[in-house]
Amino acid sequence: MKAVLLDAASLGDDVDLAPMVAAVDELVIHQHTDTDQCAARLSGAQAAITNKVILNADTLAALPDLRLVCVMATGTNNIDTDAAARLGITVRNITAYGTASVAQHTLMLILALANRLPLYQQDVSAGRWQQSAAFCLMTHQTLQLANKHLVIVGEGELGKRVAQLAGAFGMKVSFCARPGNEARDRRTTLAALAPTADVISLHCPLNEHTRHLINQTLLENLKTHALLINCARGGIVDDVAALAALRQGRLGGLGVDVLPQEPPTDGHVLLSALQDRLNLIVTPHNAWITPEARQTVVEMTAANLRQA
Repeated sequence: MKAVLLDAASLGDDVDLAPMVAAVDELVIHQHTDTDQCAARLSGAQAAITNKVILNADTLAALPDLRLVCVMATGTNNIDTDAAARLGITVRNITAYGTASVAQHTLMLILALANRLPLYQQDVSAGRWQQSAAFCLMTHQTLQLANKHLVIVGEGELGKRVAQLAGAFGMKVSFCARPGNEARDRRTTLAALAPTADVISLHCPLNEHTRHLINQTLLENLKTHALLINCARGGIVDDVAALAALRQGRLGGLGVDVLPQEPPTDGHVLLSALQDRLNLIVTPHNAWITPEARQTVVEMTAANLRQA
Protein backbone atom coordinates (compact mmCIF):
# COMPACT_ATOMS: atom_id res chain seq x y z
CA MET A 1 0.00 0.00 0.00
CA LYS A 2 1.24 3.45 -0.92
CA ALA A 3 0.48 6.19 1.61
CA VAL A 4 1.09 9.93 1.40
CA LEU A 5 1.59 12.09 4.47
CA LEU A 6 0.43 15.59 3.51
CA ASP A 7 1.47 17.75 6.46
CA ALA A 8 4.31 16.16 8.39
CA ALA A 9 5.35 19.57 9.73
CA SER A 10 2.23 19.58 11.91
CA LEU A 11 3.89 16.87 14.01
CA GLY A 12 7.12 18.77 14.56
CA ASP A 13 10.62 17.67 13.63
CA ASP A 14 11.38 15.65 16.76
CA VAL A 15 9.02 12.69 16.27
CA ASP A 16 9.92 9.27 14.91
CA LEU A 17 7.87 8.38 11.83
CA ALA A 18 9.23 4.82 11.75
CA PRO A 19 5.92 3.23 12.90
CA MET A 20 4.14 4.77 9.87
CA VAL A 21 6.94 3.75 7.51
CA ALA A 22 6.73 0.16 8.77
CA ALA A 23 2.93 0.04 8.36
CA VAL A 24 2.92 0.56 4.56
CA ASP A 25 4.86 -0.48 1.47
CA GLU A 26 5.69 3.11 0.56
CA LEU A 27 5.33 6.35 2.50
CA VAL A 28 5.73 9.66 0.66
CA ILE A 29 6.20 12.58 3.04
CA HIS A 30 5.34 16.22 2.40
CA GLN A 31 5.95 18.84 5.07
CA HIS A 32 3.14 21.14 3.88
CA THR A 33 0.36 20.74 1.32
CA ASP A 34 -2.16 23.24 0.00
CA THR A 35 -5.64 22.04 -0.91
CA ASP A 36 -5.00 22.58 -4.61
CA GLN A 37 -1.93 20.31 -4.42
CA CYS A 38 -3.76 17.35 -2.88
CA ALA A 39 -5.05 15.63 -6.01
CA ALA A 40 -1.62 15.58 -7.67
CA ARG A 41 0.23 14.47 -4.56
CA LEU A 42 -2.28 11.72 -3.73
CA SER A 43 -2.50 10.37 -7.27
CA GLY A 44 -1.92 6.60 -7.21
CA ALA A 45 -1.99 6.43 -3.42
CA GLN A 46 -4.27 4.08 -1.52
CA ALA A 47 -4.00 6.01 1.77
CA ALA A 48 -3.89 9.70 2.62
CA ILE A 49 -2.56 10.88 5.97
CA THR A 50 -3.47 14.38 7.09
CA ASN A 51 -3.73 16.45 10.19
CA LYS A 52 -5.34 19.69 9.01
CA VAL A 53 -5.11 19.59 5.21
CA ILE A 54 -8.60 19.81 3.70
CA LEU A 55 -9.79 16.94 1.51
CA ASN A 56 -12.97 18.13 -0.14
CA ALA A 57 -15.44 16.28 -2.35
CA ASP A 58 -13.76 17.33 -5.61
CA THR A 59 -10.35 16.16 -4.42
CA LEU A 60 -11.66 12.81 -3.21
CA ALA A 61 -13.57 12.23 -6.44
CA ALA A 62 -10.37 12.76 -8.42
CA LEU A 63 -8.59 9.92 -6.59
CA PRO A 64 -9.92 6.53 -7.81
CA ASP A 65 -7.18 4.57 -6.02
CA LEU A 66 -7.76 6.15 -2.62
CA ARG A 67 -9.31 3.78 -0.11
CA LEU A 68 -8.30 5.21 3.28
CA VAL A 69 -7.91 8.62 4.89
CA CYS A 70 -6.10 8.68 8.22
CA VAL A 71 -6.67 11.87 10.16
CA MET A 72 -3.94 12.53 12.72
CA ALA A 73 -6.44 14.20 15.06
CA THR A 74 -9.80 13.61 16.69
CA GLY A 75 -11.76 16.07 14.57
CA THR A 76 -12.55 15.09 10.98
CA ASN A 77 -14.12 18.39 9.91
CA ASN A 78 -11.35 18.90 7.32
CA ILE A 79 -12.60 15.82 5.42
CA ASP A 80 -15.81 15.70 3.40
CA THR A 81 -16.92 12.52 5.13
CA ASP A 82 -20.18 12.30 3.18
CA ALA A 83 -18.28 12.29 -0.10
CA ALA A 84 -15.81 9.76 1.29
CA ALA A 85 -18.64 7.42 2.25
CA ARG A 86 -20.20 7.69 -1.22
CA LEU A 87 -16.85 6.87 -2.81
CA GLY A 88 -16.13 3.92 -0.52
CA ILE A 89 -13.24 5.67 1.21
CA THR A 90 -12.78 4.83 4.88
CA VAL A 91 -11.96 7.73 7.20
CA ARG A 92 -10.18 6.88 10.45
CA ASN A 93 -9.26 9.37 13.16
CA ILE A 94 -7.49 9.02 16.50
CA THR A 95 -8.66 9.85 20.00
CA ALA A 96 -7.19 10.34 23.46
CA TYR A 97 -3.64 10.79 22.14
CA GLY A 98 -3.12 14.03 24.05
CA THR A 99 -5.24 13.57 27.16
CA ALA A 100 -2.47 14.26 29.67
CA SER A 101 -1.06 17.12 27.61
CA VAL A 102 -4.35 18.95 27.03
CA ALA A 103 -5.55 18.42 30.59
CA GLN A 104 -2.29 19.90 31.87
CA HIS A 105 -2.70 22.91 29.58
CA THR A 106 -6.31 23.37 30.70
CA LEU A 107 -5.29 23.47 34.35
CA MET A 108 -2.50 25.90 33.49
CA LEU A 109 -5.05 28.29 31.98
CA ILE A 110 -7.40 27.91 34.96
CA LEU A 111 -4.62 28.54 37.47
CA ALA A 112 -3.14 31.49 35.58
CA LEU A 113 -6.51 33.20 35.18
CA ALA A 114 -7.58 32.44 38.75
CA ASN A 115 -4.45 34.20 40.00
CA ARG A 116 -4.85 37.04 37.45
CA LEU A 117 -1.41 36.26 36.06
CA PRO A 118 -1.81 38.29 32.82
CA LEU A 119 -2.72 41.40 34.81
CA TYR A 120 -0.03 41.03 37.46
CA GLN A 121 2.62 40.36 34.83
CA GLN A 122 1.63 43.62 33.15
CA ASP A 123 1.81 45.41 36.49
CA VAL A 124 5.32 44.16 37.18
CA SER A 125 6.48 45.00 33.66
CA ALA A 126 5.07 48.51 34.04
CA GLY A 127 6.94 49.04 37.33
CA ARG A 128 3.86 49.17 39.54
CA TRP A 129 5.27 46.71 42.10
CA GLN A 130 8.53 48.62 42.23
CA GLN A 131 6.62 51.81 43.01
CA SER A 132 4.22 50.23 45.53
CA ALA A 133 3.93 51.69 49.03
CA ALA A 134 3.37 48.15 50.36
CA PHE A 135 5.43 44.96 49.97
CA CYS A 136 2.91 43.38 47.57
CA LEU A 137 0.32 44.27 44.99
CA MET A 138 -3.34 43.49 45.54
CA THR A 139 -4.70 45.37 42.57
CA HIS A 140 -6.63 42.43 41.15
CA GLN A 141 -8.77 40.08 43.22
CA THR A 142 -7.69 36.47 42.78
CA LEU A 143 -9.85 33.35 42.89
CA GLN A 144 -9.14 30.48 45.27
CA LEU A 145 -10.11 27.27 43.50
CA ALA A 146 -10.85 25.18 46.60
CA ASN A 147 -14.61 24.62 46.93
CA LYS A 148 -15.30 26.44 43.68
CA HIS A 149 -17.60 24.91 41.04
CA LEU A 150 -16.09 23.69 37.77
CA VAL A 151 -18.58 22.92 35.01
CA ILE A 152 -17.21 20.75 32.21
CA VAL A 153 -18.79 20.37 28.78
CA GLY A 154 -17.78 16.95 27.49
CA GLU A 155 -17.54 13.87 29.73
CA GLY A 156 -15.06 11.99 27.58
CA GLU A 157 -11.59 10.87 28.58
CA LEU A 158 -10.23 14.41 28.45
CA GLY A 159 -13.06 15.95 30.44
CA LYS A 160 -12.69 13.26 33.08
CA ARG A 161 -8.94 13.87 33.35
CA VAL A 162 -9.51 17.60 33.81
CA ALA A 163 -12.06 16.78 36.52
CA GLN A 164 -9.51 14.55 38.25
CA LEU A 165 -6.87 17.28 38.26
CA ALA A 166 -9.38 19.89 39.44
CA GLY A 167 -10.29 17.59 42.29
CA ALA A 168 -6.73 17.85 43.55
CA PHE A 169 -7.38 21.55 44.09
CA GLY A 170 -10.56 20.82 45.99
CA MET A 171 -12.93 21.94 43.25
CA LYS A 172 -16.46 20.65 42.94
CA VAL A 173 -17.06 19.31 39.43
CA SER A 174 -20.23 18.94 37.36
CA PHE A 175 -20.57 17.56 33.84
CA CYS A 176 -23.41 19.12 31.90
CA ALA A 177 -25.80 17.32 29.56
CA ARG A 178 -24.57 16.77 26.03
CA PRO A 179 -25.53 19.77 23.89
CA GLY A 180 -28.28 18.77 21.48
CA ASN A 181 -29.26 15.75 23.58
CA GLU A 182 -30.54 17.52 26.69
CA ALA A 183 -34.03 15.98 26.51
CA ARG A 184 -32.61 12.44 26.78
CA ASP A 185 -29.73 13.22 29.13
CA ARG A 186 -30.12 12.85 32.88
CA ARG A 187 -27.37 15.37 33.55
CA THR A 188 -28.20 19.01 34.17
CA THR A 189 -28.09 21.34 31.19
CA LEU A 190 -25.30 23.87 30.74
CA ALA A 191 -27.83 26.69 30.87
CA ALA A 192 -28.99 25.53 34.30
CA LEU A 193 -25.47 25.03 35.63
CA ALA A 194 -23.98 28.24 34.26
CA PRO A 195 -25.22 30.60 37.01
CA THR A 196 -23.51 28.43 39.65
CA ALA A 197 -20.23 27.97 37.76
CA ASP A 198 -16.98 29.55 38.89
CA VAL A 199 -15.15 27.97 35.95
CA ILE A 200 -16.46 26.53 32.67
CA SER A 201 -14.13 24.32 30.64
CA LEU A 202 -14.99 23.10 27.14
CA HIS A 203 -13.97 19.63 25.94
CA CYS A 204 -16.60 18.87 23.30
CA PRO A 205 -16.60 18.69 19.49
CA LEU A 206 -17.67 21.55 17.25
CA ASN A 207 -20.95 20.71 15.57
CA GLU A 208 -24.37 22.19 14.85
CA HIS A 209 -25.29 21.92 18.54
CA THR A 210 -22.11 23.43 19.98
CA ARG A 211 -21.37 26.29 17.58
CA HIS A 212 -21.57 29.44 19.72
CA LEU A 213 -22.66 27.29 22.65
CA ILE A 214 -21.14 30.03 24.79
CA ASN A 215 -23.09 33.04 23.56
CA GLN A 216 -24.24 36.38 24.87
CA THR A 217 -27.30 34.92 26.60
CA LEU A 218 -25.28 32.35 28.53
CA LEU A 219 -22.55 34.87 29.35
CA GLU A 220 -25.13 37.18 30.87
CA ASN A 221 -26.06 34.44 33.35
CA LEU A 222 -22.53 33.79 34.64
CA LYS A 223 -21.03 35.03 37.89
CA THR A 224 -18.95 38.12 37.21
CA HIS A 225 -15.79 36.37 38.46
CA ALA A 226 -16.35 33.21 36.37
CA LEU A 227 -13.51 31.90 34.20
CA LEU A 228 -14.10 30.48 30.71
CA ILE A 229 -11.65 28.00 29.16
CA ASN A 230 -11.76 26.73 25.57
CA CYS A 231 -9.28 23.99 24.71
CA ALA A 232 -11.79 22.31 22.38
CA ARG A 233 -12.50 24.01 19.04
CA GLY A 234 -12.76 27.56 17.82
CA GLY A 235 -16.37 28.48 17.16
CA ILE A 236 -17.79 26.91 20.31
CA VAL A 237 -17.41 30.29 21.97
CA ASP A 238 -18.78 33.49 20.49
CA ASP A 239 -15.46 35.25 20.95
CA VAL A 240 -16.87 38.71 20.26
CA ALA A 241 -19.50 38.28 22.98
CA ALA A 242 -16.96 36.79 25.40
CA LEU A 243 -14.53 39.65 24.87
CA ALA A 244 -17.30 42.19 25.40
CA ALA A 245 -18.24 40.46 28.68
CA LEU A 246 -14.60 40.49 29.78
CA ARG A 247 -14.20 44.20 28.98
CA GLN A 248 -17.43 45.05 30.80
CA GLY A 249 -16.51 43.13 33.95
CA ARG A 250 -19.18 40.46 33.41
CA LEU A 251 -16.56 37.71 32.96
CA GLY A 252 -13.62 37.15 35.27
CA GLY A 253 -11.19 35.62 32.81
CA LEU A 254 -10.95 34.06 29.36
CA GLY A 255 -8.42 31.47 28.22
CA VAL A 256 -8.49 29.95 24.73
CA ASP A 257 -6.16 27.60 22.89
CA VAL A 258 -8.25 27.60 19.71
CA LEU A 259 -9.67 30.11 17.24
CA PRO A 260 -12.16 29.67 14.38
CA GLN A 261 -9.41 30.14 11.77
CA GLU A 262 -5.98 28.62 12.39
CA PRO A 263 -3.50 30.04 11.90
CA PRO A 264 -5.33 33.37 12.31
CA THR A 265 -3.75 34.98 9.25
CA ASP A 266 -6.52 37.58 9.05
CA GLY A 267 -6.23 38.49 12.72
CA HIS A 268 -8.86 38.01 15.41
CA VAL A 269 -10.57 40.16 18.02
CA LEU A 270 -8.93 38.27 20.89
CA LEU A 271 -5.46 38.73 19.44
CA SER A 272 -6.07 42.45 19.10
CA ALA A 273 -7.10 42.59 22.77
CA LEU A 274 -3.96 40.96 24.18
CA GLN A 275 -2.25 44.30 24.72
CA ASP A 276 -5.17 45.60 26.77
CA ARG A 277 -5.40 45.27 30.55
CA LEU A 278 -7.56 42.15 30.54
CA ASN A 279 -7.44 38.78 32.26
CA LEU A 280 -7.03 37.12 28.88
CA ILE A 281 -4.76 34.33 27.61
CA VAL A 282 -4.59 33.10 24.02
CA THR A 283 -2.29 30.17 23.27
CA PRO A 284 -1.54 28.96 19.70
CA HIS A 285 -3.41 25.63 19.65
CA ASN A 286 -0.48 24.03 21.47
CA ALA A 287 -2.24 22.30 24.36
CA TRP A 288 -1.60 18.96 22.65
CA ILE A 289 2.06 19.37 21.65
CA THR A 290 4.07 17.53 24.31
CA PRO A 291 6.58 15.17 22.64
CA GLU A 292 4.80 12.20 24.21
CA ALA A 293 1.45 13.19 22.72
CA ARG A 294 2.87 13.78 19.24
CA GLN A 295 4.64 10.42 19.22
CA THR A 296 1.38 8.78 20.27
CA VAL A 297 -0.25 10.42 17.21
CA VAL A 298 2.29 8.64 14.99
CA GLU A 299 1.77 5.28 16.66
CA MET A 300 -2.03 5.45 16.60
CA THR A 301 -2.02 6.53 12.95
CA ALA A 302 0.27 3.61 12.13
CA ALA A 303 -2.24 1.32 13.79
CA ASN A 304 -5.01 2.77 11.59
CA LEU A 305 -2.87 2.15 8.49
CA ARG A 306 -2.31 -1.46 9.46
CA GLN A 307 -6.09 -2.01 9.56
CA ALA A 308 -6.35 -1.23 5.82
